[in-house]
Amino acid sequence: MKTIGMLGGMSWESTASYYKAINEGIKAELGGLSSAKICLYSVNFEEIEKLQHQGRWNETALILTQAAKAVEAGGADFLIICTNTMHKVASEIEAEISIPILHIADATAKKLVSDGVKKVGLLGTRFTMEQDFYKSRLTDKFEIEVIVPNADSQTIVHDIIYDELCRGIITATSREQYLNIINELYKSGAEAVILGCTEIALLVQQQHTNIPLYDTTEIHALEAVQLALLNSRNS
Repeated sequence: MKTIGMLGGMSWESTASYYKAINEGIKAELGGLSSAKICLYSVNFEEIEKLQHQGRWNETALILTQAAKAVEAGGADFLIICTNTMHKVASEIEAEISIPILHIADATAKKLVSDGVKKVGLLGTRFTMEQDFYKSRLTDKFEIEVIVPNADSQTIVHDIIYDELCRGIITATSREQYLNIINELYKSGAEAVILGCTEIALLVQQQHTNIPLYDTTEIHALEAVQLALLNSRNS
């Protein structure tokens, strides 16, 4: 079994979901008392969040690069960045380490392509919804059309992530707001909706809507399980 390197803490609420999903995935594949080999570096999200909102992305890249180097030194065979937004600096991190990064957008896009989804709605932080680092990867690399909520709805989605979900606050009112926005994306032609922030699945799950949802945390975690077990199942 390969050792999975994890950059977590962004937020720790969703990193806990990653840890659980990865270990459950390994157990499902191998049975018994099997669990994942993981090297986890959890950053202080307070520092990262302030730099994000100040637009100081180069400094976030430096912090995560140092963390990634520590994970590599700890014996990780590959790296997952346990957040959608910070894939904005994935290329900067990748340039400074020798182990590969399993990109969250690639894992999600492969699932969408497999399911025949060609037009998808995207929820996430304002950075993920507004900027091109995530949307363009889906479009340019996988030919998936991406639509996002309007500006007012983006503000609602973004604020709930930082003010509530990252703090472990889950409310029915916020869930209803998200479901209304998901419905609007569906009315605009989205065949499915990407939960493109690793905290969103703490609030909204498939049981809450008939519109297909793609939980990036779960997809990314299970893709990491498959990569960790590649060529090892029969060894």
